[in-house]
Amino acid sequence: MATVAPAPTTSVPQASAVDTARVVSKVLVPLTGRGLIVRRPPIVQVAERLDLDRAAVQELQRLRDRYGPGPVLLKLPIRDTALVLEPGHVHRILAGSPVPFRADSTEKRAALAHFQPEGALASSPEDRPQRRRFNERVLDTPSPIHQLGDALVATVREEAAELVAIADRTGRLTWDDFITGWWRTVRRVVFGAGAREDHPLTDMLGQLRAHANWSRLRPKDEQLRERFLDAIRDHLTRAEPGSLASLIDQVPAGPDTDPAQQVPQWLFAYDPGGIAAIRALALLAAHPDELRRVRDEMAGLDLDRPQELPRIRAAVLDGLRLWPTTPGVLRETTEPTTWESGTLDAGTSLVIFAPFFHRDDTRLAYADRFAPELWLGEPSLDRWPLIPFSDGPVVCPGQNLVLLTTSTMVAALLEQLDVELEPADRLRDDQRMPSVLSPFDLAFTTRRRTT
Repeated sequence: MATVAPAPTTSVPQASAVDTARVVSKVLVPLTGRGLIVRRPPIVQVAERLDLDRAAVQELQRLRDRYGPGPVLLKLPIRDTALVLEPGHVHRILAGSPVPFRADSTEKRAALAHFQPEGALASSPEDRPQRRRFNERVLDTPSPIHQLGDALVATVREEAAELVAIADRTGRLTWDDFITGWWRTVRRVVFGAGAREDHPLTDMLGQLRAHANWSRLRPKDEQLRERFLDAIRDHLTRAEPGSLASLIDQVPAGPDTDPAQQVPQWLFAYDPGGIAAIRALALLAAHPDELRRVRDEMAGLDLDRPQELPRIRAAVLDGLRLWPTTPGVLRETTEPTTWESGTLDAGTSLVIFAPFFHRDDTRLAYADRFAPELWLGEPSLDRWPLIPFSDGPVVCPGQNLVLLTTSTMVAALLEQLDVELEPADRLRDDQRMPSVLSPFDLAFTTRRRTT
């Protein structure tokens, strides 16, 4: 009769003091320095120049070679933190959220309390289900084409036409122009046309997210938070037809689900959506063969109607693989957990550093190149944790909505414009992609398409 090996009773491997210091300086400090809740543009630009994520990936490769598949425990002053180094462990953790791997980690709750203390993302395992259901219903989570797809596409194309008009006047499309148009689009999608010019709302969100970058180290500005939430409630009251706000009264909300506290996360998710859209435009501009395939896909389609646009979605998704907008996925153990190499105590913080899995050049042939084919049926996605929107039961509920919005925006711009990245060799298709790509200085030389 076969015997079963007893579960390990020792702790997982613990990094030495020197290795802990190396990981803190090469991985954790750059990760938090760029801003976990909202990006700090100057630091992102420095990170690109110094190729910091490549150094972080190499450090975790070295850690894996020394300590094995992990998790590897770091003894930090605040609390124990374990680095996840094995693909199978990523799948286990994300599939096991929110119990025994709670998504509302201590750090995440402290950060999100600055602007959405009762949002689903910051909710306990007890409160999360009802809030999650509400979000999934309004955001139409499983559908590639949202139920309000017609209205959404009309909005995106109208705002894209404004960007095209700017490009016609100046011969360029810059980040500053793009992100202004993007936020107009987002406010219309979420609240309707009455919110199009409510720049102060977006500014308040940006300020609160900047505070949230400091988590518990910065006192909460409760007055600013209430002004922000009151402004959201005012927009929701209009329930403009064709907006997400129009669906809220149609969706049952549990007694502990404040709809206004769910909306900040929708706006929050759309911010990296804008970054992903302009990066996808840059990738396509730098890869003419793939751009031709995208244009072939668009040919003959009625772009005034919602379309899945698989190749554009693939470009957006691979941009998110190359440069994750959520590079640090955090979980916290709710109970002791057993691993091949030992155990982790309850209350241990778990860090999944997405660039390590997305750009591990010792295991992935496509690590440092633009590889949109991965998202067009490549079976390796079933085996390897590429997680641009996280995964498992707490996967981003707005994934399909964001992809519909970004792909429609990119298609509307490419339909009208020829774009050339400035400088033209910034993302050369015969060189490995940089480990960090700042969106804040992306710009394109543009010409109106004639064919």
